Amino acid sequence: MLKKTIINILKPTPFKIGCIVVLLSCLLFYSFGKKKPALLTALDNQMADTMFRWRGATPTTGEVVIVDIDEKSLRNIGQWPWPRDIVADLVKNIHAAGARVVGFDIFFPEKDRTSPVKFIDDMGKILEGQISKSELELLRANNALDHDVALGNAVSGSLTVLGYAFQCKNDGLKLQEDKPFPSINIRINPSGYNYDDLSLISAYRAIVNVEEIAQAETEGFFNVFPDRSGMIRKVPLFMALDGVPYPSLAFEITRAGLSIEEVTLHISQRGGRYEKDLLGVSLGDYIVPTDEKGQLTVNFRGPANSFKYVSAYDILTGKMHEALTYKFVLIGTSAEGLHDIQATPFSNTCPGVEIHANIIDNIIAKNPFSHDVFTEIGMTYALLITGGMLLSALLAYTGPLAGGIVGLAFIALTIIGNYNLFFLNNEIVGVTYPLLTVITVFCVVTLFNYFLEGKEKRFIHGAFGHYVSPSVVSQLIKSPNRLSLAGEQKKLTVFFSDIRGFTGISEEMDSVRLSRFMNDYFTAMSNIIIENNGMVDKFIGDAIMAIWGAPLDDYDHAAKAVRTALSMMERLKKLRSVWTEKRLQNISIGIGINTGNMVVGNFGSNWRFDYTVIGDNVNIASRLEKLNKIYGTNILITEFTKDALNNRFFCRFIDTVRLRGKGASVKIYEPIIEGEPDSTLRDKIIRFEKALKNYQDKNFESAFAEIDSLQKNNPHKLYALYLDRIDTLRKKPPDNDWDGVFIYTGS
Repeated sequence: MLKKTIINILKPTPFKIGCIVVLLSCLLFYSFGKKKPALLTALDNQMADTMFRWRGATPTTGEVVIVDIDEKSLRNIGQWPWPRDIVADLVKNIHAAGARVVGFDIFFPEKDRTSPVKFIDDMGKILEGQISKSELELLRANNALDHDVALGNAVSGSLTVLGYAFQCKNDGLKLQEDKPFPSINIRINPSGYNYDDLSLISAYRAIVNVEEIAQAETEGFFNVFPDRSGMIRKVPLFMALDGVPYPSLAFEITRAGLSIEEVTLHISQRGGRYEKDLLGVSLGDYIVPTDEKGQLTVNFRGPANSFKYVSAYDILTGKMHEALTYKFVLIGTSAEGLHDIQATPFSNTCPGVEIHANIIDNIIAKNPFSHDVFTEIGMTYALLITGGMLLSALLAYTGPLAGGIVGLAFIALTIIGNYNLFFLNNEIVGVTYPLLTVITVFCVVTLFNYFLEGKEKRFIHGAFGHYVSPSVVSQLIKSPNRLSLAGEQKKLTVFFSDIRGFTGISEEMDSVRLSRFMNDYFTAMSNIIIENNGMVDKFIGDAIMAIWGAPLDDYDHAAKAVRTALSMMERLKKLRSVWTEKRLQNISIGIGINTGNMVVGNFGSNWRFDYTVIGDNVNIASRLEKLNKIYGTNILITEFTKDALNNRFFCRFIDTVRLRGKGASVKIYEPIIEGEPDSTLRDKIIRFEKALKNYQDKNFESAFAEIDSLQKNNPHKLYALYLDRIDTLRKKPPDNDWDGVFIYTGS
């Protein structure tokens, strides 16, 4: 017993295989640690991009304005770079319009070659003898002739944030003096940690503005890092240079515009693999969420031009000043020729300056995307276990169609739930991995089912195909668990038919003719049974046993059985004409049908099964078939079958009988036609049933007269039977307790 139990536990089943796939997926997910495979990250990103498009554009705060060095500006002022005194005028005009803060998404790492001061030495050579050295020195010292100084003066006299770039690759050009100088004060929480504990993106060197220009109150880097698909999704708020964190341009513009001097970097204390991860940055009373590398996941407001753009040319000519009042202003470019174009989930051609505008707007509105790793971990395990186990069970016990429908529904609900519960609440949760696992479970379990069922099909065909009907074999293939010896009780309709006088018929034919005759008969009758969804249970000599309502459930089993019986009688008429032409014996058959509870299942030994029905109701149908000889009928049904027909068949009451070994009597009927009969037939049957009522009420004279009239007009064995009974009862009246029931003593 123990050995058998262990074998059953270890035996692979579709459900167990699915559970194993889920378990391995959980272990694999745990092994990923903090870094998901690139493929999963890419798929999660694609899903997030799709959700951006589902959501569509959302309104901005209206607090961020972009001063655009656009095609209009280049056409009117000239190609970029412009002389920096023009840029200085641009800065002055923006501040004069009342901007809260101005930030540059461009930088000036080299001196302006168009500054007049650059031509002083050349002027000295040309005007040699006409201008003294002291006059040349005075010209060199005149800041009005140095455009870089002019721009430096412009940015130093107002709240301006200069941009610069980090070089992450070691190009051998690093100079220690090339360091940015933001005015930000940075604290770390908890206080026991320091800058070395941060896992920020590291830079090799900074490409800063020339000294004359680098006079602004603060500055920030404007580096953005497309992922492997070339799209911007995350942007660092801080990067590290020589172990020191430096803020980004967008962060510094926001901080300076909000007049916040100190920020706090929050480090995780969760322990384990997530120890020392950066959680976010406090900006006033708001913690800006970041990933462990200090990157903000951008909540893009929409496609390109989602923000207010003002042409730099209009600002320089005194227009559009009211659009800048008390705004966070970014100076950048949308001109194609200046190559500051990036790809976002909404657009492949978004001006780079708008990336920074989105970040500023996110922080102001306090709604950038966050990514809580523990939420994703919990969701992943929950979806893996619930989805994987549910799908495994469905595939194992219902089949691939139901499993596939539920699997698709699970995927759809997961994506829709992720979109509504998380994405629309500004939280990114990757669900690609559990969805891939569900797909894997479906494929693995379906393949396992396919090969396992293939083996079982061959076994079932080999073991059962020769002695049970094809419908049973098909059902067993679909539900192998029905091979159990245990039966189940169901309400069914059972059918027996038998050829009258078969012994005499068989003696008149040789074996070849008899075999051909019986094959023709069984084929014709079996086809009618199968066409009406019946199951040919077995052939017993010249008899046929059939079942309706099993193995497939059929709630109209009684009507189909009676319809089959009527069709068989019609088919027999056609066969008789064929047999007459072949000089074969014509035959008549009797059919008995009963409906009731019976036990159905596989009965037999461990080596041979027979799918059949057993029980008292089966015996009643068998005896009913034999009663046809007594009444001269071809089809007899019980009152239980008649009740199940719901008046769809017109039936003639035949008798109330008590079968041998049965205490209760049963009414039996002859089905005449499906639907309504003609008036002549109806009147004749009504007369007969009225006569039977008189017979049962012991009004024998009236009953005899009515039945005798019917017999004279249309002689029938049924009428003759009742005339004999009545004649006997008239000669010897029955006892007072006589109930009119005929007691059948046959087997």
